[in-house]
Amino acid sequence: MNKKIFVTGIGTEVGKTIASAVVVEALKADYFKPIQAGDLEYSDTDKVQELVSNSKSEFHSNSYALKTPMSPHAAAEIDEISIELDKITLPKTNNDLVIEGAGGLLVPLNNTNTILDLIQSDYHVIVVSRHYLGSINHTLMTIQILKEKGFNVSIIFNGEEHKTTESIIKKMAGVSVIGRIDNEPYFDKMVVSEYAELFRDQLQSL
Repeated sequence: MNKKIFVTGIGTEVGKTIASAVVVEALKADYFKPIQAGDLEYSDTDKVQELVSNSKSEFHSNSYALKTPMSPHAAAEIDEISIELDKITLPKTNNDLVIEGAGGLLVPLNNTNTILDLIQSDYHVIVVSRHYLGSINHTLMTIQILKEKGFNVSIIFNGEEHKTTESIIKKMAGVSVIGRIDNEPYFDKMVVSEYAELFRDQLQSL
């Protein structure tokens, strides 16, 4: 059975897109970002496609491509539309699929739904955590919400190693850690491929 992996973060700018590229490359999976808000001329889909080396992965169009880099509900309002869950449909593929969220779990899509509502029961969720003041709280709350909903959850740490933060999260979260992506001087196909190799066994066993 093909895997569906949902990549979420503990907030914005924590490294979801780089992590998604690594997972896509490791599994030679397809990639789908349901909602892109802003940066339409160089979207997250473009970035992931640029970082992936294999020829099997396919990159699917957003269900919603919004012009303003804001929370999806606000960006949609500016575009004078409303985001509807039933218009966000998974692309048809026989391949594993990596789905990248926007911001954190409780980012609003409209007046009633959040990113959390995009995650289906058969998805495995990868939480990208990056160290900053407050990140332990944000990471543990994110994981607690997902576990309470019954999801299988793993973590990828991103950025400079912070041993005490990572250690307490591992102990208290009780979920598998796939690895950590360091603060690299740059990310290109080769760097992403190296991380994909490091993480492949763990990802294949999800």
